[in-house]
Amino acid sequence: MSWLYLLVAGALEVVWAFSMKQSHGFTKLTPSLITLVTMLGSFWLLAIAMRTIPLGTAYTIWTGIGAIGAFLVGIIVFAEPVNAMRITAAVLIVTGLVLMKLSSA
Repeated sequence: MSWLYLLVAGALEVVWAFSMKQSHGFTKLTPSLITLVTMLGSFWLLAIAMRTIPLGTAYTIWTGIGAIGAFLVGIIVFAEPVNAMRITAAVLIVTGLVLMKLSSA
């Protein structure tokens, strides 16, 4: 169950990163509220997952999900550039996440 909590926490991290951008520096109310609520949910689920998943593993996977998710949202929603170096960086992040998961008991 902890891994499910961690995955949902990572997904919420992507939501709060997106809504934070939409808040324009916390000047728009609705995206600002979405950011704060999803941040709290993400941190809470991460804390629950850390009860049984080692700190280094949980935090790495949580931030990795957020990084890759934000990267994809940037490309899909904001038409951010896609080039070989950015794709390589994303692949390296995912590789690191897989290795971290495989190294956990």
